[in-house]
Formats: sequence, structure tokens, C-alpha cells
Amino acid sequence: MKKVLLGLLLMVGVTISAFAQSSGSRGTVTGTVLDEGDKSPVIQATVQLLSVKDSSMVVGNVTNLDGHFSLSVRPGKYLLKVSYIGYTPFFKQVALTRNNPRLNVGKVELASDAIMLAEAVVVAEAPEVTAVADTLVYNSSAYRVPEGSALEELVKKLPGAEVDENGKITINGKEIKKIMIDGKEFFADDPNIAMKNLPVNIIDKVRAYDKQSDLARVTGIDDGEEETVLDLSVKPGMNKGWFGNADVAAGTEDRYSGKLMLNRFVGENQFTVIGSMNNVNDNGYPGGGGGFRWGGQNGLTSIKMGGFNFSTQSEKLETGGSVNYNYKDADIISKQASETFVSSATSSFKNAWNANRNKTTSLTADFRIEWKPDTMTTLIFRPRLTYGKNDNWSATNSFTFSQDPEHTTDEILNAADNLSSLIPEENIVNTIARNSLQKGDNFNVGGSAMINRRLRKPGRNITFRGSYNYTNSSSEQFSVSETDYYQKTEEERLEILNRYISTPTLNYNYSARFTYSEPIFKGGFLQFSYNFQYKRSKSDNSTFTMPDDWEIAQGYGGDNVGVLDEKNSKSAQYTYYNHQADVSFRWIREKMSLNAGLSFQPQKSKLSYKKDQLDTVAIRNVFNFTPTFDFRYKFSKTSQLRINYRGRSSQPSMTDLLPIEDTTDPLNIRRGNPGLKPAFTNSFMAFYNTFDTEKQRGIMTHFRFENVLNSISNRSTYDPQTGGTVTMPENINGNWNLFGILGSNTALRNKKYTINTFTMARYNNIVSYMSDAQAESASDKNKTRQLSLSERLRGTYRNDWWEFSLNGSLAYTHSRNSFKEENNMDTYQFSYGASTNVRLPWNMSIATDISQNSRRGYADASMNRDELIWNAQLSQDFLKGNAATVSIQFYDILRNQSNISRVISAAMRSDTEYNAIYSYCMVHFIYRLNLFGGKGAGPRMGGPGRGPGFGPGFGPGSGHGPRRF
Repeated sequence: MKKVLLGLLLMVGVTISAFAQSSGSRGTVTGTVLDEGDKSPVIQATVQLLSVKDSSMVVGNVTNLDGHFSLSVRPGKYLLKVSYIGYTPFFKQVALTRNNPRLNVGKVELASDAIMLAEAVVVAEAPEVTAVADTLVYNSSAYRVPEGSALEELVKKLPGAEVDENGKITINGKEIKKIMIDGKEFFADDPNIAMKNLPVNIIDKVRAYDKQSDLARVTGIDDGEEETVLDLSVKPGMNKGWFGNADVAAGTEDRYSGKLMLNRFVGENQFTVIGSMNNVNDNGYPGGGGGFRWGGQNGLTSIKMGGFNFSTQSEKLETGGSVNYNYKDADIISKQASETFVSSATSSFKNAWNANRNKTTSLTADFRIEWKPDTMTTLIFRPRLTYGKNDNWSATNSFTFSQDPEHTTDEILNAADNLSSLIPEENIVNTIARNSLQKGDNFNVGGSAMINRRLRKPGRNITFRGSYNYTNSSSEQFSVSETDYYQKTEEERLEILNRYISTPTLNYNYSARFTYSEPIFKGGFLQFSYNFQYKRSKSDNSTFTMPDDWEIAQGYGGDNVGVLDEKNSKSAQYTYYNHQADVSFRWIREKMSLNAGLSFQPQKSKLSYKKDQLDTVAIRNVFNFTPTFDFRYKFSKTSQLRINYRGRSSQPSMTDLLPIEDTTDPLNIRRGNPGLKPAFTNSFMAFYNTFDTEKQRGIMTHFRFENVLNSISNRSTYDPQTGGTVTMPENINGNWNLFGILGSNTALRNKKYTINTFTMARYNNIVSYMSDAQAESASDKNKTRQLSLSERLRGTYRNDWWEFSLNGSLAYTHSRNSFKEENNMDTYQFSYGASTNVRLPWNMSIATDISQNSRRGYADASMNRDELIWNAQLSQDFLKGNAATVSIQFYDILRNQSNISRVISAAMRSDTEYNAIYSYCMVHFIYRLNLFGGKGAGPRMGGPGRGPGFGPGFGPGSGHGPRRF
């Protein structure tokens, strides 16, 4: 270990020495290239320094994702030329001297080409979406939402966008990992804060693109670690002072909400303070208005949160960070009916009632510092600290049967005291009554640092990146349960199991990476990197069997102690060493870029494991191989093709490789498998988009294929007498999926009419093992094949005071199960409706949407239902500058919205019904603060929140066969 540390210190010293000696006598010219119209960065623009005498090129480069460029050249006088297809070239004379070798020309704004301007049609209406290379730019003013709406309501209306019930955002099939404002991170890696807190009335444009990692950004060499982000630009004039929103609301069904947001944006500096509390199943900004979900809000949740975010920028230093506190109290009651496919001949059926009260508290602090002491050196430091605490209580009553009980969960619960009077006793396997409490806390501190030095030759870089992470967590679990085994003898029938489990865990890891890139020809680069990673974790699990009369409220300790269960108590210490060597080639041309690479990863893992009589040390040495390929071709500024391939291997956990048996839960016993092999995933993706700026017509298509070799599945041996399973992980082949989407946006007459279409196709081939006590052959597999097709269509008319939309969607699922033909299904989910927003005189507006949501094709008639959903909002602006708004919002006026969800897989299917409040009314008072006089701060014209018919995900997922509650 000492040798490793000494070696790292020596390498750092050599790196710093190289930095100090590489400045030389050359100077640099830097700047940023922007579109003159929307101020967006112009990516891959050609930047050249020409000789003043004969206009010959002295040196050249291209701009990066942020539009930045840097040219290294000897002191002298030059002519700076910036050019890109579709723009008028930019020229400027520059001079470097030995006393002033560095010159920053600032922002270079390129104007559209004169020929394009001559053909352009000037219209009053903003286009809904435009495309610049691989960046989609949405105009906020083209999507009208109700007064007081948050960013989430706007995103839901963007073509190709999806927001699920958990707040997960996808744009054209890609998950959004981060929200940014004017290119600066907003609350780090939690996009949900921005989605629920940022009011729409401050947003000018929304950009969706793949953001490169810090390493790729500063070196210009793509490392494949990009993430899809939404980058918001605030309205012109809003970066010159204070602005904010305050919103308080109260409603029927004891609903309430309140939020406060205050911002100070001055030039490149940003500061935001937010706070909110509500019990309307919203994570931060309840004033959304008009939105609805089908089966999306599970349980009743109250939330309190607060935090601040800041960002500053000067010539050499950028800083940013956020601190966020969040408290969530979720009260969730559910009823479930499920079928588990035991073998090709039998199934296990289960009905359950669950009540959960989950309380979580979290505090997160993220910071970022980027320092450029000179034009050749960049240092980035990202520290992070988190603390979390949870208190989760649950109560469960479950019933397992060997045959379909053909009764609802409510009927079974009502007959629980005399279940055999409702269902034949030979069909009842077990009943379980269980209460549990889980408490835990978690403390984590970590960070990463990166230092990059551009050497004399353009494109030559040397980089060091290091990271450290420390986690200390503990968990306590209290549980009492009674299980009645109907098929056992009278003496064995009742099992009482009361337990206390304590699990402290300690983890830490660090890594160090060196990267060197070398230009080998014009536009061609080779990059070499070496990364060393070390992980260590220690966990001690102590399981105690408590007396039969023990209750959870008594806790553990003092007079309330149990007997140590040595068979199920265990301790583990895991050590992991990873060496990773990467080599990649990047070729950049004006219209084309290609990146191909290989990664070699020799790994060593060591597990010291103690459980009962077992005391073993397992050592595993593996070698992982990962190829990558990325090709991009730009037909024009607004048309691009991208093809990407990535292969990656994943190793089974060390405990899964041990020949041990975990009997903590007698009905769910798990065994290890020393013969497990690593899995390998192949991912292929193709993306194409084109946009006609004159006609405001765009097409986007995205295709993805993924298959997994040696996928790790679970083989279960089912005991029909107890209803329990013994599960062992095993490799399986045959899992793969295809996914494709095609979206288009077309503006019609005078650009006031628009039509959006979004077509999606998905095929899943899911394979898993299913075995009962007698059948354990490798051929005993269940294969589920699912084909999903969906279409969404929206037509909109809008003018200065009115917007009207017609919406429709259709989703079809074709599902085939190799076990039982009766589980084969062809289901349809369709929706159609309309939404409108009218801006009336006297600063009043009305927004409403109505939709008919239907399901067909389910064998269970209760699933084939129609839901007519109607939402409405009336708002009135008043005070000087319309600074205040009073609105009344009506959700699910007809009380038709359901709360049923369906989940299917190759192993099982289940239907779950949750408690929820969908139909209620709220009155909001909103006040907007504006201390800079910008016109953009006033209320915007709204439109209905979430228009109907916007996704194939309406209603429970399609699946197999009937199961009633």
C-alpha cells in the first residue's frame, strides 16, 4: 500500500513539474462562438488564425460543446476567422505580444447567412422546437400552461417528453439526469427540484442535449461518459436583479401547499433560495394546475423541503453548489393480487393487503470549483456531503393459494377469521400476518478533483483525476410475524417468528486516473489513460430471535433481549482492486466526428465471510473488456446522424458466488452459486434528426438494440406445502430488446397551426427460470414476448389570446407467454380529448382539459374500463404589472380517475390498487417579485397543464390473465 501511495505522489509531482515547464513562449487566443439569434453555442465551428500578408492559415481548431475555442500561436498580428455552415463568416484582427501573450476575444456572435435570411418567412408565432446539431431547442412561449405552473407542466407538453409518476424525465427515450440554467448546474444531480420549483414564466428556451463529462469538455476528447440534460435559458432581462415567486394554497380533502422561491441573477452569477411544503403528492411545487395522471400517485405523501443554489463566474474562476434539505412522510395502503409462474403446469396465487408509513429525512450538499490559472490549465474540484435518516413501518396480511381463489382481496380479508368457509382448505397454502419497523441512518462524504494541462501542441493534454468516498451507515429491523401453514400437521401449522436485526456498514473507496491525449494528424487524436480504483466495505449482521410475546414497541435492549441466531448472523469484509487501461481514437472533421476505443480492466476481489460454521476467504481475479464506438455526421446545422455502440461486462456479487444458504426469511431462502459467470451487455444506438427552419418542420428518429449474454436470473424451487421458495442465481441467455421512436413536428398555415406526432415501438424477449420441487431441468424456462406499439397525435391552434388542442393516443400490447396460453393477451389503451386556454379581458384566463381514457382486451372485465377525466382552472391577475394571481383549480371533477397499476414479467404478473386522492379543489394565491423591471417577469399567457393523450403509459401495464382484488 505504501508503494502505491509513493508511486501516486511521484506521478503527481512529475505531472505538476510538466505543467510548470510547458508554458513556453507561445500565446493563446480564446473565445466563445454563439448564435446571434438565440445565443446558443455553435458547436464544431471552424476557428482559424490567418496570416495578415497572404491570408494563409497559421493555426486552426473547432469549438467544443459549449462553443469555446482556444488557439495556441506565437506572438504576432493575425486575422481571426470563424465560420460554420449556414452562417456569415466572422473576421477580426488580433495581436499578441510577448508582454501580453493571452487574448480573450469574448463572445463571437455569428449571424445567419444572407441567402437564408432572404428566404426566411417572418412570423409572429414562435416555433415549438428547432434543432441545432444534436441539441433540441424548445421555445417556452409556444407551450402555454396555466398561471403558476412549474417546469414539470411545460416539460410534459414537449414533443417526445415523458414524466412518470416517480418524477423520472425522458426526452426521446433518454433519461434526463441533470437540469441546468444558462449552462450552469442547478441543484446538482436532482432534476426533480427544478421540475417542481422553477416557474414557467421565467423560462425562455429549453435545450435538450448530451452533456460531456468534465474530462471530455476540457480535453476535447470524448470519453463516452456523457449525460442527457435540460438546459434552461431565462427570459431576456431577467439576469439583472432579484425576482421570485410566492405561492400559498388550500383545498378540499384537507389539501394544502405553500412555496417560496427567490432568485438573484446578475450577468454570469446566480443565486436561488427555495422552500416548499405540501400534501398533494408533489415534491416541491404544487401550483401546477390542470395536470393529471392515470394510476400514478401511490399513497398520500406530505413533503417539506428547502435549499439554496448558487453559481458565480469570473475570467479565471467558476464556483457553484447547492444545499438541499428534504423531509417526506408517505402513507401508502395497497391491495395486491398476483400470480407467480412456478412451472409450466402450476402457478402460485397471492392476495395481500399492505399498509406502510415511511418517513425519510435527507440533507445534501454539493459544490463545484473550476479554476483556470492560465489558458492552458484547468482545475476542477467537486466535494459532496449527504446525510439521510429513515423510519419505515409496515403491516401486511397475505394469503397464498395453489389455485386461483376467484375472490377479491377485500372478500378474502373479510373472511380471514374463517377463510376455509370461502375457499376450499386444500387450495390454501398459507396466511401471514406481519408487522415490521426499519430504522436507519447514513452519512457520506466524498469528492473528486481533476487537473488538466494543455501542452504546447494543440490537442495535446495531460490530465490527473482523483476521487474519494466514505460512507458510514447503520440499520435496525424489528419484525413480528405469524404464519399459518394449512397443509402441515396441526403441531407444525403455526409458526411465530419475532426478530431483531442490526446491520452497521462501513464503506470507502478512492481512485486515481491519468490521461494523456496526443494529436497524430489534423483532426486526429489518440488518448491513453490508466485508472486505479480501490474499494473496501465491512458489514456485520447480527440477527436475534425474540420471545413469542415480544412486541416491536418494546424495542431491543435492557430486559428486551433475544437469542443470537448464529445460523443467520454474518459478517463480511470486501476488498476490491481495479486496474483500467483505455486507448481511444478520435477523428474530427467539419461535418464528421468518430470516436472508437477499447478498455481493459483486470480486477481482483477478496471476500472474508463468516456465517455460522463457515469461515472462508474467497478471491476472484477477472478480466473485463469493453469496446466503444461513436460516429456523428452533420448534414447541416440542423440535421445530424449519430451511431453508437458500447459493450460492457458485469460481475456477479461475491456473496452470490459462495456456497451458502440464507434462511433469514423461511419462505424466501436464497442459495449461492459458485458457477456463476459474468454477464456481457451489447448496446447499439442510432439517432437521426433534421429540421427545416423556414417551414418549421422537424423529424427525429431514435433506434436502440440491447442484448445480454449470460444474464443472471433466478431459479426458484417451490414448496407447495409451505408456499416458500428456495432461490439460486443462474446464468441464462435469450434476453434482448428493441426500441424505436419516430417523432415529427410540423407548422401549418401562418405557423399558427401545428401538428405533433410521436410513434414508438418496443419488443422485449424476456427469459427466466421457473421450477417446482420436481422440475429443475435447464429446459424449464418461461419466455415472455412483448410487442408494444403506440402513437400520439396532437394538433394545436394558437393566437395571441387563445390556444386550442386536440389530442389522441393509442397503445397496443401483444404479449405471449410460453407457459400458459390463457395468459396471452392483446390489450389496447387509447385516449382522446381536447384542451384550451383562453386569455380574457380584465387579465382573466380560463384553462381546461378533458379526455376519455379507455382500456380494452383484458380478460378481467374490471380492467376494461373507461375514465372521463376533466380538470379546470380559473385565474385572475391583479396589482401593478399583474404581479399577483388568484386561481382556483379543479382536479378530476367527475371523480373517475383510477389508482390501479399492473406489472408483468416472465416470472409473474400482479395488479395493485393504492390509496390516493385525485379529486379535489384548491385555491392559490401567487405573488411575483420583480426588482429589475424586465418585461419578461410578467404573467405569461397560459395553456392547459397536461393535455390528454400524451403517452402510451396511461393505465395499468398490459399483461397476462385476470386477477381480481
